Amino acid sequence: MKFSDIVDQLGIAETSSLDSQPELDPDIVGVSALQDSQPETISYVEGKKFAPYIESTANAALILPVDESLQAQVTKKGLAWVSTKEPRLGFARAISLFYQPFHLAPGIHPTAIIDPTAILGNNVAIGPYVVIHAGAIIGDNVCIHPQVVIYPEASLGAYTTLHASCVIHERAQVGERCVIHAGAVIGSEGFGFVPTAQGWEKMHQSGIVILEDHVEVGCNTAIDRPAVGETRIGRNSKLDNLVHVAHNCQLADNCVLAAQVGLAGGVELEPLVILGGQVGVANNAKIGKGAQAGSKAGLHSNVPAGSVMMGTPASPYRTYLKSSAIYNRLPEMHRTVKQLQKQVADLEQQLAQLRQMNE
Repeated sequence: MKFSDIVDQLGIAETSSLDSQPELDPDIVGVSALQDSQPETISYVEGKKFAPYIESTANAALILPVDESLQAQVTKKGLAWVSTKEPRLGFARAISLFYQPFHLAPGIHPTAIIDPTAILGNNVAIGPYVVIHAGAIIGDNVCIHPQVVIYPEASLGAYTTLHASCVIHERAQVGERCVIHAGAVIGSEGFGFVPTAQGWEKMHQSGIVILEDHVEVGCNTAIDRPAVGETRIGRNSKLDNLVHVAHNCQLADNCVLAAQVGLAGGVELEPLVILGGQVGVANNAKIGKGAQAGSKAGLHSNVPAGSVMMGTPASPYRTYLKSSAIYNRLPEMHRTVKQLQKQVADLEQQLAQLRQMNE
């Protein structure tokens, strides 16, 4: 593929070397990392801190930020370049020009077990040992990889992909163009038990899970259905591997949950919330629009919109930094306190001796 064709297809180009050097239009055969570059490939430079790698790169072309000094450096090296305000996005689009994930060809494998009441759309791809129960609805162009199990009355929207060994429980609704990765479980029972004098009595979970369009769920993630009502994952939200979303949680659009995040029951995330790895959120906490929590933060109560939280229990970012600085000084402060205590004890002893002398 010619570099000029890539520039056209990125759709976010500001300027490029083609403007001044139209003859510099190399063939591009793939993509590679800037630090581990390969000939005849394209990579990207996210900012000036990566400028040293430009001198040693073997790439034929680079996607740059809108930065004249970087453009001049790449031009001097004789490489083709295109600039954009979002070089990482440009690189993501470049990757898609050369690579697409494995997708089963349309058709139904002879080992698949499909209930006759299930409804299958056009051009579906169903792999080996898939089980589809009664009343399930499979939309057009859905791809279901091997050993997936779809429970009764579950539904999958058009162009959704289910990877190997994931499970879609009864009545769960998965929207269009969703991706559910291997081992994920959508609509599993919420953790509902009632204490009695004899022990714990199970509360059946009769609710449903709804994934809106363009949701992606990572490997071995579990999204639980509630006793009543619904657990909902909003449009275009992305969940990493090993995430747990408990019963009745409500995630709005465009939320991102990194690996090992755990949401307790009834948590509400407003749009654009970002939770780092291993963040835990307590029952019924509400996290405001655009809020962020750093890795391992413990969110025990509501978080205002736009906040950046760190630590356990979580506190605002600047407070966390100040607290961390104090924490690192605790050994020094402990020594100082011990010295002051000794000085006070010595003074008290001297005062006691003076009182005895005056008597």
